[in-house]
Amino acid sequence: MGSADWAVQAAEGARTATNPEPESRTATHPEQEIQQLQRYFFAAARTGELVVLTEFLTAGYPVNERNEQSYTALMIAAYAGQATAVDVLLHAGADACLRDKRGHTALMGAMIKAEWDIARTLYDIDCDQENSAKATDEVTDKAQMTAAQFAQVFGQSEKFKAMVEAKNLKTLQAGF
Repeated sequence: MGSADWAVQAAEGARTATNPEPESRTATHPEQEIQQLQRYFFAAARTGELVVLTEFLTAGYPVNERNEQSYTALMIAAYAGQATAVDVLLHAGADACLRDKRGHTALMGAMIKAEWDIARTLYDIDCDQENSAKATDEVTDKAQMTAAQFAQVFGQSEKFKAMVEAKNLKTLQAGF
């Protein structure tokens, strides 16, 4: 079975698992089907299988669904360096500001893996706008950790500063 055929079958499974029709739900383990579909969805994000990912999203699969570890597909794609999958998920409405059980966002996942092109894309979505903490401020609540604090804690502060400065320079140049 080709990748596209597999994607269509998985998406059809997503449709019936998330919107079951009574006459078509003869399987005895619908929860297992849903878990299997969830694994396919997150695997597509991790490996950059855009056809599969798009089929799931077109079928109405929830873009901000979390896996057992509390990660969204966007977090997984960012961490795995799948820039095009990140773009597809953002275009589909993925929330870049969601945090996993450790308080990390997709941007933080990209930073820890040194995926700076993805980090630049995610940095443009300001998840820290209501948090005025400085990079050097002590982290007292991981759920409120800013991207700058994360960079400081994980030894990425120089690269993070360079990314921010480059963005600020582009913004200034665009204004003139």
